[in-house]
Amino acid sequence: MKDIIGELETRRANARLGGGQARIDSQHKKGKLTARERIELMMDEGSFEEFDMFVEHRCTEFGMEKTKVPGDGVVTGWGTINGRTVYVFAKDFTVMGGSLSETHAKKITKIQDMALKNRTPIIGLFDAGGARIQEGVDALGGYGEVFQRNVLASGVIPQISVIMGPCAGGDVYSPAMTDFIFMVKDTSYMFVTGPDVVKTVTNETVTAEELGGAKVHTTKSSIADRAYENDVEALLQMRRLMDFLPSSNKTGVPEIPTEDKPERIDHSLDTLIPDNPNKPYDIKELILKVVDEADFFEIQEAFAKNIVTGFARMEGRTVGIVANQPMVLAGVLDSDASRKAARFVRFCDCFDIPIVTFVDVPGFLPGTAQEYGGLIKHGAKLLFAYAEATVPKVTVITRKAYGGAYDVMSSKHIRGDVNYAWPTAEIAVMGAKGAAEILYRSELGDAKKIEARIEEYKNRFANPFVAAERGYIDEVIKPSTTRKRLCRALNMLRNKTLENPWKKHDNIPL
Repeated sequence: MKDIIGELETRRANARLGGGQARIDSQHKKGKLTARERIELMMDEGSFEEFDMFVEHRCTEFGMEKTKVPGDGVVTGWGTINGRTVYVFAKDFTVMGGSLSETHAKKITKIQDMALKNRTPIIGLFDAGGARIQEGVDALGGYGEVFQRNVLASGVIPQISVIMGPCAGGDVYSPAMTDFIFMVKDTSYMFVTGPDVVKTVTNETVTAEELGGAKVHTTKSSIADRAYENDVEALLQMRRLMDFLPSSNKTGVPEIPTEDKPERIDHSLDTLIPDNPNKPYDIKELILKVVDEADFFEIQEAFAKNIVTGFARMEGRTVGIVANQPMVLAGVLDSDASRKAARFVRFCDCFDIPIVTFVDVPGFLPGTAQEYGGLIKHGAKLLFAYAEATVPKVTVITRKAYGGAYDVMSSKHIRGDVNYAWPTAEIAVMGAKGAAEILYRSELGDAKKIEARIEEYKNRFANPFVAAERGYIDEVIKPSTTRKRLCRALNMLRNKTLENPWKKHDNIPL
């Protein structure tokens, strides 16, 4: 028995070496951790249990039978993050560049199946060069099997992708179908075709970083939700994110003890809105002052900054936050902001996460660029997402809520459950100046008369009371009491039940 156990330990030690010490050293020189180091850092200490450590590929083409490494370029298994079960796979770049083979794919699909059966989140750590060319269609078939499971798990369990090195070709589509994608600055990139192919086909000269680096995907394409400085920060932030997410669509949101009292009053909010209606303020200040312990995990912070999305807690329970940002484009809704917020709202609705919406929106962004770019359809995505959502929805209008954007931002008319407004709220078809100039076009030559008309329109509509008179606003509240009101409303809605008509699936305006 002693000899057998000794052999087991030897085999395990060889498997843990992956592609060998030289390649591990090369990985470290690039500022990257190895697959197993990443897993150990992300999971609770000693909790990770590896599966299929000794699996090897079966390819005999192009002399591959002479190149076999236990594990075949991916580490798979399960463990816990802050005590909660999570499945994980991590591509091992030290083994044939982490390339995907038939058996490599089967290791991943085995974990995906287990995660779905057990209704448990799955995290993929990507650092690989794509399909293993020597395996041809077997590798492509492996990708298809992984993709199919991504689709079946969507909306059932949270799926997280962390890009920690190259991610190219077929490898990019699995992350693209997961709920969140995170990247590491300077060492990770994603693209369907690399710089060499781009050069050949389009004659463009571009670097890997310019084509698909973290900056590109967090600021331009919106493929990635956030980027971190290094492997360590990225993995520690994944631990933090998991504390906000439910294990599945049936478990409800996690509840974490907090000493931040729900009835806490913050008088500084009474002076947050500037006297000048055209002067901006930072909506993140409001978010941080009303959520538990100023803890806010922002999603897509570098993209479409005119809207803010992310996770926070109220009385220890996770909520999704959506908020117009007056500091950027006056908080206007454009195509990018609409898509960003719509995807976030739909994630929250999938996993029964209540949605808190802070509204200060002057409308939709005008212009040919927006119209040609499909603003109508992109704006409709956000409208569709809010209208479809059956989770508790609490809305606070802080200042402007103009035109169709008022309707879209979780208004009472699209099944907002509790809709509050601050006394500074202005709910109208448009701003007073524009309205007066349309209504009293014949008086445009007389500056004094038009000024009087603007003032008249302001007095009538530049306040929350007309909407309150009609029941579209449930109550006008003091800004300083916002946290208390939100906590009470969310508690009241805790057992909300609402079902949409049966359908195979909806047809959101993609």
